[in-house]
Amino acid sequence: MPRLLAIVAAAHAGPTIVVVAVTLALAVAAGLPGERVVIVTAMILAQQLSIGWSNDWLDAERDRDAGRRDKPVARGDAPLRLIAGLAVAAAVLALGLSAALGLAAAAAHAVFLASGWLYNAGLKRTLAATACYAVGFGMLPAIVTLADDPARAPAAWAIVMGALLGTAAHFANVLPDLDDDARHGIRSLPHRMGARPSGAVALVALAVAAALGVVGPLLDGAALGALSIVGAVAGGGMLVAGIVVLARAPASRALFRIIMGAALAAVVSLLGAGAGF
Repeated sequence: MPRLLAIVAAAHAGPTIVVVAVTLALAVAAGLPGERVVIVTAMILAQQLSIGWSNDWLDAERDRDAGRRDKPVARGDAPLRLIAGLAVAAAVLALGLSAALGLAAAAAHAVFLASGWLYNAGLKRTLAATACYAVGFGMLPAIVTLADDPARAPAAWAIVMGALLGTAAHFANVLPDLDDDARHGIRSLPHRMGARPSGAVALVALAVAAALGVVGPLLDGAALGALSIVGAVAGGGMLVAGIVVLARAPASRALFRIIMGAALAAVVSLLGAGAGF
């Protein structure tokens, strides 16, 4: 694999693109001024690159031992020292961009960034792993609304929705690697529960998050538009697909991709409602 492509792959490009797209959509739905939409989106892009690169950097030895051919660093296609440097540089850039959004948004962003790094640095091995995802993604709506001028707190349902999507992503993300992880002493909640129960937790969290994407704006007095219906139908379809995957192949990476698609569908629902959350 060419080095540039390996570097991009080491940043976990797929999930990074989804999180950045969700952030952009949230910023638009929240009505942020154009320049703040750009800063927030660029900040989260830098953050996700940093977290992705730090994951492959810190897990390099374990990934090599597990024979992870999908990891460029473990294959030797991306130099470990370069990936480490990029991870740190991207974190510094993300923190610098957050400073332009005010103290409150910068503090919320620091929590999100720290959650990802702490997970990669060792909390993934513990019961605190799920909290890293829930707290980090629960902060995303807060980052967006606190980046407004003037800053404002997000609706409680939006924070819960983000936390649930983060929880679903965590449970679905680790399913394919449960056996290898257990060999390396990783004992987070999904590892203790097993594949099918963990997949069920992911789908329940996804279902509740999708419902909040529709009900939350209604509670705030917003009206559902055509996009809201499209998002709700897409979210329902993702849930059905997830149930099928859970029944047939609970350790498949497909469930994680479904969760990512459902997150996009939930944000489409918010856009359709014109929800300021």
